[in-house]
Amino acid sequence: MTRKIKTSFGVLYPIAVTFGICLLVMTLSRLGLAVWQADRVAEADGWSRILLRGLRIDLSSLCYLLILPALLTTLLAGNGVIGRNWLRLLRLILVASVWFVVFMEVATPSFILEYDVRPNRLFFEYLIYPNEVFGMLWSGYKLELAIGVVVSSLTLGLAWRWSGDWTQSLTLPRWYWRPLLALLVVAVGVGGARSTLGHRPLNPALVAFSTDPLINDLTLNSAYSMLFAYKQMESEDSAFKHYPTMARAEIIERMRASTLIEPGQFLSEAMPSLARHPASYQGKPKNLVILLQESLGARYVGALGGLPLTPNLDALSRQGWNFNRMYATGTRSVRGIEAVVTGFSPTPARSVVKLTKSQKGFFTVADLLRSRGYHTQFVYGGESHFDNMKSFFLGNGFEDMQDFPTFDKMNFEGAWGASDEDLYIKAHQQFTALSQNDQPFFSLVFTSSNHSPYDYPAGRIEPYNQPAQTRENAAKYSDWALGEFFKQARQSDYWQDTVFVVVADHDSRAWGDQLVPIDHFRIPAVIVGEGIEPRQDQRLTSQLDLAPTLLSLIGVDAEHPMIGHDLTQPVPRNKQRAIMQFYKNFAWMNADNDVVIYQPQRQAQSFVYHPDTTELLPAAAPVPQEMQRTALANALWGSLAYQNSLYGGMVSLAKVRSAPTAAPIAAMSAE
Repeated sequence: MTRKIKTSFGVLYPIAVTFGICLLVMTLSRLGLAVWQADRVAEADGWSRILLRGLRIDLSSLCYLLILPALLTTLLAGNGVIGRNWLRLLRLILVASVWFVVFMEVATPSFILEYDVRPNRLFFEYLIYPNEVFGMLWSGYKLELAIGVVVSSLTLGLAWRWSGDWTQSLTLPRWYWRPLLALLVVAVGVGGARSTLGHRPLNPALVAFSTDPLINDLTLNSAYSMLFAYKQMESEDSAFKHYPTMARAEIIERMRASTLIEPGQFLSEAMPSLARHPASYQGKPKNLVILLQESLGARYVGALGGLPLTPNLDALSRQGWNFNRMYATGTRSVRGIEAVVTGFSPTPARSVVKLTKSQKGFFTVADLLRSRGYHTQFVYGGESHFDNMKSFFLGNGFEDMQDFPTFDKMNFEGAWGASDEDLYIKAHQQFTALSQNDQPFFSLVFTSSNHSPYDYPAGRIEPYNQPAQTRENAAKYSDWALGEFFKQARQSDYWQDTVFVVVADHDSRAWGDQLVPIDHFRIPAVIVGEGIEPRQDQRLTSQLDLAPTLLSLIGVDAEHPMIGHDLTQPVPRNKQRAIMQFYKNFAWMNADNDVVIYQPQRQAQSFVYHPDTTELLPAAAPVPQEMQRTALANALWGSLAYQNSLYGGMVSLAKVRSAPTAAPIAAMSAE
């Protein structure tokens, strides 16, 4: 029987056997871990999803692991010198592969006991401190260390012995079949590794389904979990690598001084930006809805001097609280989400939505409001796993994912999923249902029609230009859908109890020869709702200011780490600023349009921005040293806070309250 199977798989028999053994180990380990955590699995109703989605992750992982050995075996294995030497090397590769998979699963229970997740970046970060790690293992984990040594030895010994049989007496293909077999291996391997026909390959967000991070991690395998975390570290760039140095204490002192908070009001050295923020509205807490508009820069908004594409938003800007000088923090959707949902400062790294250390226990408005009894949800016409949104949201306070798979009927489906009109219909249905419960709600609604390839249904708008699928027409259609939503919302039961903000995530495209194209960071933002008086706000504002302002408007007194201004309060002109990250360049602009820009490995450069011409010109004289130092402190603060976990969610805040003197500022590390 074994001989027949070996003949059937031919030259790929060693790969097939290794694949099967690793798959069995991963599956049995996941099943054992799920039984161990049975109560949490049952609470998440996750048995079938953990096992089925876990199988998908395992197949993808093993395709990544074995595709190159399979390809080279197909092309090289044989009875000649090259063929025999390759088979010897293949044995080493297969033994190492089996050992890696087994070892990672054996190490998993201890890691879960310590961190409540599968092995991640911490697992290999500690390897740079071998003396300390071995000392820790020897003093406190002797049993686990012994098990690891025994299992590793058995795995290596048995795998080496068995691999000799796997690579002997193979049925070799004739030379003219090898290229075709190689193409088949590549096709199957790449397809299995991607595990999807979508824009992005399989990732943890695609299989996440629970608000419990451990349950989502059980769906993975530990080899995949650790390697994915390692890959994500490439995104974790740090401002300290690029900008001039500054003492940690000065970073924190200047960051605090740039807020509206009095020095004595900060609550903790362990979380330096944590402070109490009283709400300006003191009535019954209201619902909060953030309508995040995809790629809608000010140049597409008539009320802000742009193209005549947004009559409905223009009308809202006259009816509500309109910000005429609002600037985004970046040029990507996840950076906009970072700003309006977490209030976190931009850094040269990718948004915290995609970074590993912020996937659990990171502060978000959703986490805060959920702790106050709010229902928290994300409404999106596409797949919420895109850009890792789903994993980040589920790990940080969002409990309800209303994305594309939850849409029953649609008027139009584009490349990015449900059209904006369908999105708003869905949102209105959700808000209507939620308003019938005696529970406030927070909803982040994210549009997508104003994104390439600009799909939208015909007959809704009179096109601004030709052909129909242009950026301008998509923006006009999205505005039409927004107007239809507000017609319904104003007639709804939830209208009088809800504060809405319409804000863009970023401009559609930022380009040009400027170090930071400031004109392309200007975005629309307007707050509307019952009791919101019409107002044209000419102050210089940042996306970071929205979340604190909205919490104040809905009546939530809170302790939180956000450094944005509560715009319901007076903001002195000398504290008005816009913060912009353009790839590795950081810009800080004051109310007089003086600009400081930090580039990698360069000192501060001074400019003047001219809004009328959108020019950014070198300043006749450097901006004051005080402004340069304040800008630098804020450029470094985000990386300092991320690397040292200084921006925790509600669980972290509770720990800080119980140990207010922990972790003095002087002891913090930047990297």
